[in-house]
Amino acid sequence: MKRFSFIAALLLATTLFFAQGKSTNNENQSYDSSFRFALFTDLHISMTNEESTSDLINAVTDLNNQHDIAFVLVTGDLTETGDYESLKKVKTILDRLNCKYFAIPGNHETKWSESGATDFARVFGDDKFRIYMNGYLFLSFNTGPVIKMGDGHVAPQDIEWVRRELKGVGKKQPVFLVTHYPLKSGDVDNWYELTDVVRRYNIQAFFGGHYHRNLVFSYDGIPGILLRSTLRSKDELGGYTIFNVRDSLYVYEKKIGKMPIHWYSLPLEQRFYVEGNEKEFPRPDYSINKRFRKVKQVWTKNFKKGIYGSPAVLGNKLFYGDDLGFFNCLSLDKGKLLWQYKTRNRIANTPAVADGKVVFGSCDYNIYCLDQNDGKLVWSVATKNAVLGSPLIEDGTVYIGGSDGSFRALDLTTGKQKWIFEELKGYVESRPVIAGNKVIFGAWDTNLYALDKVTGNLVWKWNNGHPRLHFSPAAVCPVVSNGKVFITAPDRFFTALDVETGREVWRTNAHQVRETVGLSEDGKRVYSRCMNDSIVAIDATADAPKVLWKIDAAYGYDHNACMPVERNGVVVSATKNGEITAVRALDGAILWKHKLGNCIINTLVPISDTDWVLTTTNGVVARISAR
Repeated sequence: MKRFSFIAALLLATTLFFAQGKSTNNENQSYDSSFRFALFTDLHISMTNEESTSDLINAVTDLNNQHDIAFVLVTGDLTETGDYESLKKVKTILDRLNCKYFAIPGNHETKWSESGATDFARVFGDDKFRIYMNGYLFLSFNTGPVIKMGDGHVAPQDIEWVRRELKGVGKKQPVFLVTHYPLKSGDVDNWYELTDVVRRYNIQAFFGGHYHRNLVFSYDGIPGILLRSTLRSKDELGGYTIFNVRDSLYVYEKKIGKMPIHWYSLPLEQRFYVEGNEKEFPRPDYSINKRFRKVKQVWTKNFKKGIYGSPAVLGNKLFYGDDLGFFNCLSLDKGKLLWQYKTRNRIANTPAVADGKVVFGSCDYNIYCLDQNDGKLVWSVATKNAVLGSPLIEDGTVYIGGSDGSFRALDLTTGKQKWIFEELKGYVESRPVIAGNKVIFGAWDTNLYALDKVTGNLVWKWNNGHPRLHFSPAAVCPVVSNGKVFITAPDRFFTALDVETGREVWRTNAHQVRETVGLSEDGKRVYSRCMNDSIVAIDATADAPKVLWKIDAAYGYDHNACMPVERNGVVVSATKNGEITAVRALDGAILWKHKLGNCIINTLVPISDTDWVLTTTNGVVARISAR
């Protein structure tokens, strides 16, 4: 009898095939087409918040009492800050489940992450998964954004993964798609690229979270079901979701210790969403390009690998790193790939080039220096964590921050360490600035630091008085002029500090700026792009926040950390939805606009008085001209 029970249990287990990030062609071995599964989302666990931890433990305990749950989907925002210790804490609790579980990251794991959003895969095995259960296929993938503050984004290589998986199973296979973000405009910038791929297949519904409540949407005609968080919110206890798959999909809210409450049903049937013309669904509007016809794309290359840093340029070469760990060199005139160097993980920063060498950091825990002519390794320096900070090179010294609590000065020729500052309590994401004998940068520990550039000793540090790490001045690249260092941060303040002492010269939140700051070529104006439509110029010479001009650029809501850059009296910046705006430096008059895609454009790099190069999170590298 015991042998029979063991064999029966083994056969039942084979009805659930799971492989994080891998594919299978296993045939369905179902004995009963009906089954139940659960969904946890938006756990927001941290090392300091005991309430969210208690809510997750209660959900695990409650679910273990159900006895007939086949598996659990965990759909993002498992942690508050995406850090390794919090991820391990979540896994320890989820490992107590009596059934299998499958997890994907949310924006709190991908935007704020000292590992460059790579620790999630280290802890949970992958950032996507595939489940085959009783005749139904579940596909799940990351919806970002990675490092950058912007809308959600499905990386081009993940869209290709979904395409291959669906093509492999065919159009009759019923499929559920599992994400964190809703796949719609305003939530995911390239939602249409994904929905256009999947609508021609037998997609039953999307599942997800992010909104912390039960909702039903339509993603270009496909049902999208958003579910409650495990957090208790205003209730005494938290909860989760149970799905019952029978002739229809039945959705229940399960509060801890209470009976499940049915709130939605969806008939399960063969369905496709290609009726009518795909253009009937809302799509990004490119009509602005017809108004400003002077702007031309000299060349545009789509390499279909996410890019999270700006390019660097030297001579006729353009350099950048990508999501799959490749460091690339293109010709500046035609965008032709000249060489590549492969690292072991994502590259998420902007390189620096000098003296025939190009330097960058990687999420594989290394800083690299390559020969700019052929891409051969000159030297590498191992660190104890990912390197997200962008390097700055001055007088043969590389200055770069990482995620191991350190900021380094390295010899450009040999990679030999000149000094290391090891007192950071958070990771460095942006590029530093040199001001006289100081190197200044921000970190995700609430502080802006000024170090002696020769010795690495701390000169001063400043914070805005807010203890929340998410308000750190860390994603902005500071600028310096007239004895002041200027920053903007997620607290919505524009701040000027005395370079010598770190003392506040002025602070204002009148403009609702966020993580964008730029300096005029003559050092007299400091620019920022506001979170709603406006671009502002402030007098950099004054000891008060004197506004020189402020214009309505009509780009809508935006929080992309793209720095305004001036060249030949023209200030250029770009939004999270691919719109570039150029204004006249002296008065803010709009000179031209151009829309290139619908995703984040990183800080643009001028290569002449009229031409600019850029990269996007969707894998596009382009050269544009406004002659």
